[in-house]
Amino acid sequence: MKIISWNVNGIRSCYTKGFLDVIRHHDPDLIFLQEIKVAEDDLPDELHSPYGYQSAWHSAQRKGYSGVAMLTKHHPDLVINGFGVDEFDAEGRVIQVTFGHRLILGVYFPNGQKDATRLDYKLRFYTALFDYCDEMREQGYQVIVCGDYNIAHTPIDLARPKENHDISGFLPIEREWISSLIRRNYVDVYRQRHPNDPTYSWWSYRGGARSKNVGWRIDYFMVDQPLVDHVVDAFILTDVMGSDHCPVGIVLPPLSNP
Repeated sequence: MKIISWNVNGIRSCYTKGFLDVIRHHDPDLIFLQEIKVAEDDLPDELHSPYGYQSAWHSAQRKGYSGVAMLTKHHPDLVINGFGVDEFDAEGRVIQVTFGHRLILGVYFPNGQKDATRLDYKLRFYTALFDYCDEMREQGYQVIVCGDYNIAHTPIDLARPKENHDISGFLPIEREWISSLIRRNYVDVYRQRHPNDPTYSWWSYRGGARSKNVGWRIDYFMVDQPLVDHVVDAFILTDVMGSDHCPVGIVLPPLSNP
């Protein structure tokens, strides 16, 4: 079961840059999208069910902002928009699917760079979301949280850590949040499998950052500890264009053999 997460930075723009070709070529069973920036009614018709995928879209109340989606080959037991906290759900940041006792969340975490208020919002979002995830674990779900976390955890996760030590996305208080998730038995599965690999998933549009590979790894799959040994592969598709992010993903055993 191949699962991909991709911040498309505007699905309509990404669609014109080969989004459907990426889906056809990489053939994921399930793909989560972040920052779709569109209401479902305004989508190109081809995106509603490309190649037979079932889709679900959770747009922000604010037009042209944020929003998440997922496309799946397999019929999920349940699809949930948001996670029950109005101030966060209004921004269209979370979509959930369940397959048996697997719960997978596709998340667009807030960016804290604007000001102290948004940084506080970002940190409160982390608290509320992972408290919810822990409740679901207590109910017997194996939880996977994928998406754009908007944080580089350690110096290996960005090209220029010294220059960005006081920038939101690499602040100590934000990095500690990723560390705290690991202490709560969530595993950054890509870093576990590739401990010394400086591969990135986001590059600024400025200054030719992508061609120079001056990037950040801020897109993650955090996998519940009991499920980690079942992960077959973890990967970053750096060659995929169409957004300032590239897709990241994991491979799990088939649904019939969790």
